[in-house]
Amino acid sequence: MGCGRVGSTLARSLEDRNHTVSIIDNDPDAFRRLGPAFNGDKVTGYSFDQAVLERAGIRRADSFAAVSSGDNSNIIAARVARETFGIQQVVARIYDPGRAEVYQRLGITTVATVKWTADQILRRMLPAGAEPDFRDPSGTIRVDQIQVPEPWVGQRTIHFQEQSGSRIAWMDRLGEGMIPTRETVMQEGDRLHLVMREESAAYAYSVLEQGPEER
Repeated sequence: MGCGRVGSTLARSLEDRNHTVSIIDNDPDAFRRLGPAFNGDKVTGYSFDQAVLERAGIRRADSFAAVSSGDNSNIIAARVARETFGIQQVVARIYDPGRAEVYQRLGITTVATVKWTADQILRRMLPAGAEPDFRDPSGTIRVDQIQVPEPWVGQRTIHFQEQSGSRIAWMDRLGEGMIPTRETVMQEGDRLHLVMREESAAYAYSVLEQGPEER
């Protein structure tokens, strides 16, 4: 749903990967963004209209993306696709981060574009390490890359995870990636890729700095 810059790019990208695509927009002129090489179905109408979704082949669809410029239209269409037609893979673009969190809890994957875009710009403006390597579109989960501080050298990764509340997704050692086990001991020069909740980041970094508690 939506044949703006995002929708048309998404449709062409899916078709380039050999997927069959139907795209819906209430403005027929919007389909010009697809270019002459696009072979999918172009359906004029509103995607929260069940009849329009039927014409677009919703009953044969494996997934549905609502990427129009309106939050309300996107979320209504996403809910119709999920709740009326039983589509499990549903994604909605939402500009309002607060709304995005609400609908995420309802089982609809959301992309909060304003927050995501701001985060991407910040990462390029601020000094290295000031922002995480990755922050999920809802702004809830972050991935940070840090070198093992001296106080943690010789400590087991499981102890760090328990004390910091973060998780080590993987670690780099001597140029190779490895997934730590409960028995893995951190060595000097190891680089950790930490996954944590945004609100827990300050505490995790304080644990890194202070070193392990006596056990």
